[in-house]
Amino acid sequence: MKIGLFFGTFNPIHIGHMIIANYMVEFSDLDEVWFVITPLSPFKQKSTILSNHHRLAIANIAVENYSKLKTTDVEFNLPQPNFTINTLVHIEEKFPQHQFCLIMGKDNLKGFHKWKNYETILKNYELYVYPRISEDIVDPQFTNNPKINNVNAPIIEISSTLIRKAIKEHKDISTMLPVNVWKYIDEMNFYKS
Repeated sequence: MKIGLFFGTFNPIHIGHMIIANYMVEFSDLDEVWFVITPLSPFKQKSTILSNHHRLAIANIAVENYSKLKTTDVEFNLPQPNFTINTLVHIEEKFPQHQFCLIMGKDNLKGFHKWKNYETILKNYELYVYPRISEDIVDPQFTNNPKINNVNAPIIEISSTLIRKAIKEHKDISTMLPVNVWKYIDEMNFYKS
């Protein structure tokens, strides 16, 4: 199976993440998309970021009705700070039957040359890049690379930061989250203070 790995803190996961992930499995050759919940560094705990297990629980709720979307806590037990290359090697060893690819926004592609072992990642893994609104120029080595697939997914400009801020300000942003996710966040009083 060909699996796209979608990394992020997902604090919280929202409909933008879901739309992009679902678009990838329906309109590219990916069979599944796995949300890789990035753990928080114990040295960088922020009060606005929910604990690893809460963010994983919310993501699990979000994907429960979508058979091609999964979550993974694979990074939770890896040494910190963690680098994408380490996660890719680890997940490939754990699931040798699958072929793994990276999903990222075009904004991340612009800084990709700064990633640890980015050449190794590009040599061994395909990238699936979705559009973002931004002005920066992509490094020429990434413009016509056969390992980089530009997927014409919808441009979604909803951010988890906006959602957290709106909840704190008691605004109704329920339409920006999967229904069951909004219900859970509201019941748990997450992001309200």
